Amino acid sequence: MKTYKTIQHKATSPLVNMGAIRLRQPLPTQGIENVDPFLLLHHYGPYAISEFNNPFDLGPHPHRGFEPITLLFKGEQLHRDSLGNEMLVKAGDVQWTTAGRGIIHAEGPTKEFVKKGGDLEGIQLWLNLPAKDKMMTPNYQHLSEKQIPKLFSNDKKVQLNIIAGNQNKESGLIKTQTDVNVFTAFVENEGKMEIEIPQNHQSLIYLLEGEILVNNSETLQKGDNQMVTFNQDGNLISFEAKKNSTLLILSGEPIKEKVTQYGPYVMNTQTEILEAMRDYQAGKMGYLY
Repeated sequence: MKTYKTIQHKATSPLVNMGAIRLRQPLPTQGIENVDPFLLLHHYGPYAISEFNNPFDLGPHPHRGFEPITLLFKGEQLHRDSLGNEMLVKAGDVQWTTAGRGIIHAEGPTKEFVKKGGDLEGIQLWLNLPAKDKMMTPNYQHLSEKQIPKLFSNDKKVQLNIIAGNQNKESGLIKTQTDVNVFTAFVENEGKMEIEIPQNHQSLIYLLEGEILVNNSETLQKGDNQMVTFNQDGNLISFEAKKNSTLLILSGEPIKEKVTQYGPYVMNTQTEILEAMRDYQAGKMGYLY
């Protein structure tokens, strides 16, 4: 039997300062520590990048114990990491880094993009790894916009991009460590769609742009409530656009383990955090200049 998931929380997307960068952070936010296994959601931009304004240039920094994911909606940026990957990420592309036991990476607009100027906008997502995988071999996956499987509504007003997980016999190409769905959607005014989400998954919808009606009951609009989370009941969520909209749909089987987080490390105990800091200082996560 197919039933709608009930809505658990509605949340705003407050602006926060991260060094020189001002961005939106709907997760974690007041009253919502995480949506297990998703720990953090940053919505950056759109920034008008130019030779006179380039705040989003993140130099080499380490990660351990989780998967930092970038979904780029506008512009382009260069990814470099200590595994030797160097990849140009363009609008519509996805970079999925499995930090595992440790990786150092850097990302920022390319010199060419800074010179010509343009808008940069994206989502950075932190996906937890279970304890058994926190020290796995690091890995990097890149999907270009053309590689991402897509589903369309009958009237073609909804384009659903299947990055990871499954929907309607379409499967995302990203290899994941746990059972997750990561979808983006571009929805024209009056476009609508139902999405199947396993009952046991924690799940959310985040609105980047526009206005949508969720489950025929709750409105999300930019500048107001921009995120809803759902209870672990039912197996369907629906959305209908009231104007052209861009959204992110996430769901995952909860890991249900204690999380200890410090800066760029996500582990299970304080001792493991201290080990991560020592290993980074000792060069055990590699080097990137």
